[in-house]
Parts: sequence; structure tokens; C-alpha cells
Amino acid sequence: MARIKIADFPTRAPKGLSKKEAREIVRKRRQEIADLHHLLIAEGKRSMMVILQGMDGSGKDGGVRSVFGACAPYGLRTHSFKKPTEEEFAHDFLWRVHKQAPKKGELVIFNRSHYEDILIQRVHGWISEEQVKKRMDAINAFEDLLQFDNNTLILKFFLNISHSQQELELNERLDDPTKHWKHNESDWQEREHWDEYMRCYEDVLNWSKLPWHVVPVDQRWYRDYVMTDIVLKAMHDLNMEYPPLERE
Repeated sequence: MARIKIADFPTRAPKGLSKKEAREIVRKRRQEIADLHHLLIAEGKRSMMVILQGMDGSGKDGGVRSVFGACAPYGLRTHSFKKPTEEEFAHDFLWRVHKQAPKKGELVIFNRSHYEDILIQRVHGWISEEQVKKRMDAINAFEDLLQFDNNTLILKFFLNISHSQQELELNERLDDPTKHWKHNESDWQEREHWDEYMRCYEDVLNWSKLPWHVVPVDQRWYRDYVMTDIVLKAMHDLNMEYPPLERE
């Protein structure tokens, strides 16, 4: 199989797609996703995990709101993996992740995930290449376990933003008072390692047993259009059913 290259994927919508029509389609899909999420809760036989990864400014928070914003708050949880605590550092890197895995009847969204431990740590040389390979093997085994031991649907999204668009997004956090809270000087420092991040992301895409969906995000309306399509189709394919009435 040919190696996946991020540069081969677009970051913008194809010509001919109407922004207005796309947004209307997204609105309808969002409600359908909410209805299927309710069915997931009611059936209680399986779980769902959505993984969002991407560079700073790629729209992970917005993607959560736009795709899952109509879902009921019960049976839905979002977790963001930040720098490990001392307690977490004292355990294997997946210890803190497994605790956040969804139970049956639950949808959990990872806004950044266990992949951070083979991305940022690799880019900065905090772990060896041997550790990177071992951790990738462990991640593949972990995701395989969730799928087949707990009946978990796993959807993985790489939010593909261009280098130029990221600069615009980061500058907006400086210029827009409503986004000042998102500003982090370290985001600019990480941007200096762009090429190395792309190399490491490409390895993640190529080494993963479960496929990734590479989503163009320079235009956020198109991000929503692509993600809602993928999520909705995957949830429909579960063929879920409401449990029958139980009588004594």
C-alpha cells in the first residue's frame, strides 16, 4: 500500500459546493446524529469514541460543537488530554487514557488524545524512536481491545489545516477579544516545528491499524460538512434498535 502523504490531501472545499446548502445539510445531519446518539444510549449494547487530532487552530473545539452540539448531555462526554500530571507520569502512558474510555451506551470525544504521547514528545525528542514504535503498537492494541472487547465504534479525525490558515487562526486569538482566552504563546513556538509535526502525523496515519479520516478545515463549514457525513454513516451502519418492552 502506498504511503499516505498529508500534502496530497486538500485543506479547502472543492469548487461547486455551496456554503449555504452545505450548512443546511449539516443542520439536518446534526439532528440525525443526536437521534442516533439517543438510540445508542437506549440500546446500551455498544459505545462510541471519537478522536480529534490536529495542529493548534485546526478547529477541534468547533468541530465538537458543530457535529455533536444537538446531542443530549447525558451519555456524552468530552475529554482533552493535556500535559500529564505527576501521578500520570508515574504510570504507563495509556493508564490515564483507559480510564476515559466510553462505557456501553456512551459517546466519548477525545479533543486531543493518546496520540499526543507520540507526537509532541517525539517532535521534541523526549522519547526515543524505539519508544515511539512501541507506543504505536500499544495504541493499536488498545484500540483493538476497545473495538472487540467492549463493542466500541472508534472514529479518528485528523483536522488538516494549511500552514497559512493556521497563522490566521492564531492571530485571530490575539485580535478578537472573545478569543483571547484561547491564546497560548506556546502555540506559536510549536508552529516553528511544523514540518516535523507533519512528518510525525504522517507516521501516525500510516502506522495506525484503524484508518484515519483526513478532514479539510481551512473553511470550517466544510469541516462540519465532511465530519457530519462520516459520523452519520458510521452510526447508521451500527443498525441499532430500541430495546423491547420488558414485562413481568
